[in-house]
Amino acid sequence: MATGDADFLAERFEAHRNRLRAVAHRMLGSAAEADDAVQEAWVRLSRSSGGSAGGEIDNLAGWLTTVVGRVCLDMLRSRRTRGREPLDNWAPVPPCEEADPAQDALLADSVGVALLVVLDALTPGERLAFVLHDLFGVPYEGVASIVDRSPETARQLAGQARRRVRGAQEPDVDLARQRKVVGAFLSAARDGDFVKLLAVLDPDVVARSEAGVMAGAAAVVAGASSFAFAGAVARPALIDGATGLAVLCDDRVERTLSFTFVRGGRIAVIDVVADLDRIAELEVTLL
Repeated sequence: MATGDADFLAERFEAHRNRLRAVAHRMLGSAAEADDAVQEAWVRLSRSSGGSAGGEIDNLAGWLTTVVGRVCLDMLRSRRTRGREPLDNWAPVPPCEEADPAQDALLADSVGVALLVVLDALTPGERLAFVLHDLFGVPYEGVASIVDRSPETARQLAGQARRRVRGAQEPDVDLARQRKVVGAFLSAARDGDFVKLLAVLDPDVVARSEAGVMAGAAAVVAGASSFAFAGAVARPALIDGATGLAVLCDDRVERTLSFTFVRGGRIAVIDVVADLDRIAELEVTLL
């Protein structure tokens, strides 16, 4: 491909990058994995275009969405079979450097905490069908081509996901109960009592960081085994006003865990921040 064609192709791709990243981020729940999916779409576009700068692709936006969707589907399927990463290795999710206001508004309106929890409990096909069709308006025919099913099956997948999303529990806002649950979580972690840890976690709990998303109480308990030793220097805290824990080393906060709760007080989401620069930006109040 000539230099001019390559530059033009890059410009065309960049015009779609924010939307592609938004699609991938909604499907994967991980900024790092979303960037990987978008980069893979660029690689495939470069290989397929030859010297035509993508000119043979009639609908570049649709083509790129399809490619990103298939890459995300593969990643979601792989996530279910690969080994779990220990909690100690997790890093925070950074904010999007080039935010798309329209997509941010869409996320704020459509993807609350309860929805994020439910999305991580869906099958890869259900999640992809719901995100692409209901959040980004991709026709069922387009969804079908990605999941390699008929349009009717794609419609059914989205419908199944939609019903589960509508049944999502509302967040719990009882601060006293939240702090009691965090205390029980901390005590169980210190003792290595995974039965008690399971008792305070929602069955569909999600733990998130830049390294990825861990879904399901059993998976989170297994991944949290490394927290048992850290529990000895962990303190209940408010993290930007949210109930959580601060892990201290030499009186310095080296990690924070923020919790979101569903009705009944169980932990539904755990957000882990270990990057010191990011921690410095948080308002951490020890309790």
